[in-house]
Amino acid sequence: MQSVRVLFRPIALCSIFAAQNLPMKTFFYVLLAGAILFSQASCLKKDSSQPCTPASVASEEPTILAYAANNGIFVTHHSSGLAYQIISTGSGATPSVNSKVFVTYTGKLLDGGVFDQQADSSKTGWVLGSLIPGWQIGLPLIQKGGEIKLIIPSSLAYGCDDSRLPANSILYFDVHLLDVK
Repeated sequence: MQSVRVLFRPIALCSIFAAQNLPMKTFFYVLLAGAILFSQASCLKKDSSQPCTPASVASEEPTILAYAANNGIFVTHHSSGLAYQIISTGSGATPSVNSKVFVTYTGKLLDGGVFDQQADSSKTGWVLGSLIPGWQIGLPLIQKGGEIKLIIPSSLAYGCDDSRLPANSILYFDVHLLDVK
């Protein structure tokens, strides 16, 4: 019986407007304004009390080096600040920023928490140029069939821009490049 009452509440509001000789047009404007305000309320939840300042590659380098040492990753440093270890160079095509790359990967925060992974390369097929700069720099260092470990400074990852991750997260990826088109 409760659901029947809920269904008739708008009719009860209509009768209130009618009893006070208010036009139905006013009722619908009030209803529309309420719906718009309700739908936009989530946009007002910006928290400006903690602004994010992008971290420099130099400030993150000690953390990157410590992570590599603690996890047995023997890194090479790219001039961009990307740290990487090529596990296998592969023997096929080398991707360019315009290539579609098909990969399997695991992405972790430096605390070891997995934030993203894909074990099915058919669900990838991304244009390399549409991915984070760390991948755009790192994947062309290997060829189809290769594997690379990437430790990506936050400025080459998501920086302050991804609400799913803590701001300025340094990221670790283990990537297998299975195909390049």
